[in-house]
Amino acid sequence: MHKAFLGTKDADVGAVARTSDEKVKASELKKKSRGIRALDSAFWINLTVTLSLTLFCAMLASSISTGGEVNSFDPFHILDISGDADLKAIKKAYKKMSLKWHPDKNPNNPVAEAKFMLIAKAYEALTDPVAKENYAKYGNPDGKQSLAVSIGLPSFLLQPTNKNLVLISYLIVMVGVIPFCVWIYYSRSSKFGDKDIMYDTYSWYHQTIDEHTIVNALPECYAGSAEFRQRNMPASTQETQDIATLMNPLRTHMQKPKFQHPICIKGNVLLHAHLCRLTASLSPKLKEDLNFMLARSGPLVDAMVSVCQHQQALKAALACIRFGQYLTQALWVKDSHLLQLPHFTDVEVGHVHKGKHAVKDIRKYIELPDDQKKGLADFSDQQKEDVLKCCSILPNITVQTKIFVDDDEDDKVYEGDLCTIRVMITRKHVALGKKADLVHAPHFPFPRQEAWWIILGTKDGRILEAKKVTDQDRDIKHDIKFLTPREGHYEFDLFVLSNSYIGLDQQLTVNLDALDSSTLPEYKMHPDDADLDNEPTLFEEMLNAKNVEDDSDDEGEDDGDEDEDGEENGESIRELSAQERKKAELQARRRKAMKDEDDEDDDSDAEEVYAD
Repeated sequence: MHKAFLGTKDADVGAVARTSDEKVKASELKKKSRGIRALDSAFWINLTVTLSLTLFCAMLASSISTGGEVNSFDPFHILDISGDADLKAIKKAYKKMSLKWHPDKNPNNPVAEAKFMLIAKAYEALTDPVAKENYAKYGNPDGKQSLAVSIGLPSFLLQPTNKNLVLISYLIVMVGVIPFCVWIYYSRSSKFGDKDIMYDTYSWYHQTIDEHTIVNALPECYAGSAEFRQRNMPASTQETQDIATLMNPLRTHMQKPKFQHPICIKGNVLLHAHLCRLTASLSPKLKEDLNFMLARSGPLVDAMVSVCQHQQALKAALACIRFGQYLTQALWVKDSHLLQLPHFTDVEVGHVHKGKHAVKDIRKYIELPDDQKKGLADFSDQQKEDVLKCCSILPNITVQTKIFVDDDEDDKVYEGDLCTIRVMITRKHVALGKKADLVHAPHFPFPRQEAWWIILGTKDGRILEAKKVTDQDRDIKHDIKFLTPREGHYEFDLFVLSNSYIGLDQQLTVNLDALDSSTLPEYKMHPDDADLDNEPTLFEEMLNAKNVEDDSDDEGEDDGDEDEDGEENGESIRELSAQERKKAELQARRRKAMKDEDDEDDDSDAEEVYAD
């Protein structure tokens, strides 16, 4: 049953009001999560199908109870006589019903013919001694019967006059309706890719986002997503005029549009109205369209980052993540990060930036003692409480890193090792054993869970790892694995960015010293181990068997040449996989040999000490 009928808790739908700024948002979420408004189209479709099937089953049960027959032989019921009827009454009933259902009086009627045979069988069961005995023992005048399963069809399907109608209906359903439904399902599902993002949206992002893309250009890019094109097409001239009127005060905040299509213009203007907190002047229709765009912001921003990762564009990926932060907090690039605090305006921001204990970083502001926080002088007690409560909700994290190789006790990393960079995030604002709260975003119309992007990049702007971590625990651990490059010193940039808050991101430098693997002791393989390594693997045996079958099926000189080429390709594949496998094994064995030598040295030192 739908949540609206189950007494959904406010916290389940994100309708929590921790500050007075969140009360309006919580009230709207409560309205949407209760009553008829909470029922989406999928619920109504399921309800319609359920009611239709229930009605059909009720009609079928009623038909069976009134006119149907249970699949058991009852001669008294067939002849429509009582169970204590005498022979005279049985003969009279048989004569009457046989005349009624005789095939001569019902030509070309298979139902009447079957009924006549059943009447004759019932009369035999009540008059013939042998048949009567069989009926008493086995419930059938013909004796013991094997189990038979049959399907009962409605009588109108067996009528000769309806055979053309039945055939046409069958053809319409099998050739028309079912293929059409399959086509509709396929045509809709084929438009969507990972995370239910349309393929056209991925294509649009690939065309509009590159390594030089900045945050200011992303609202227009986001507005052109395929998910919004049908919704954001202006429906009337009046709507177009409303968009033009709304655009005038926003021009100073907007980058010069690259696309003049009405869909892009409308979406771009609505997004900037949200980012500049000017949505009060929007009509109800435009507000619905804006909320429709914001509802998909999480997956679409993730899709933007995945496109940047595919293009190896580190700066563009960071810009996309920060665009998601701006959408959540309804702020734009020139706004102070302190405006994320409730009741703060440019006046309060100016007080915080000046004088004693002045700070311009929101991270430093929330770390200040409550009595040193500026900008609260003109606030009421309730407003001050809201600010302090928000400061306790905003993330306060520490980030630590560790570099190691699995199953290795020392901290040395050699060329070709499978290196692991472990990123450990601690939420200091979350108590032990608790989970992170919902994001404090009173201007974002939907609840949002706190998450962190962990991005590892090179100094030249390439992305090695980009992962969104949604763990809500106090302590987060994420491992980044990659093969150690050649010998040398390497520096990587590690970014830990919030999906919802502005100005709380952290950037660290990760140093990696890759040692020369030739310094590892040479591993001397035992002859038995060498023989085992030379044995073909299961994959190689299957590939050899396939090549043998191909050779046996080949005919002609040209086919033979093609098979020789195929064998050469197969051999190269096998050699490549064997080389890679042996290289990895050799690296591990050399490390093990070095560890064994160290253990032997330790043992010898211990023996000398014991001897002394």
